[in-house]
Amino acid sequence: MPVTHGFEEEKFFIRHGGKWMATPLFVVLLVVESTDVIFAVDSIPAVLAITRDPFIVFTSNVFAILGLRALYFALAGMMDRFYLMHYGLGGILVFIGIKMAAHHFIEVPIAFTLALIATVITGSILASVIFPKHKGPEN
Repeated sequence: MPVTHGFEEEKFFIRHGGKWMATPLFVVLLVVESTDVIFAVDSIPAVLAITRDPFIVFTSNVFAILGLRALYFALAGMMDRFYLMHYGLGGILVFIGIKMAAHHFIEVPIAFTLALIATVITGSILASVIFPKHKGPEN
């Protein structure tokens, strides 16, 4: 579908020269909503690491599609303040990956998994607050 070169008020589509055209606002909507779907699909392994109940897996992904974008931007906004959080989140992803790979050999209780996730996130936030990032001299 052809796209106009500029925005047309708050419209997604306009008729230009007898032809329907999308506006850049519609393209932005497609990008934002596709990232919601990508984040929801990305969260499936994390949910399956906690439970195999189809209802919980389905509903958690519905909620992920509805609200994960807002959570992502909230986390992205806090990353400067809580500069060690990305290490904590990376550690959690490694743990979940190992847990999923070894689930046939080792059974890790759900309560332990959730407690570990909460502890790592809380620990990375507290470490960022207790040991603030040193800023270099301003030029």
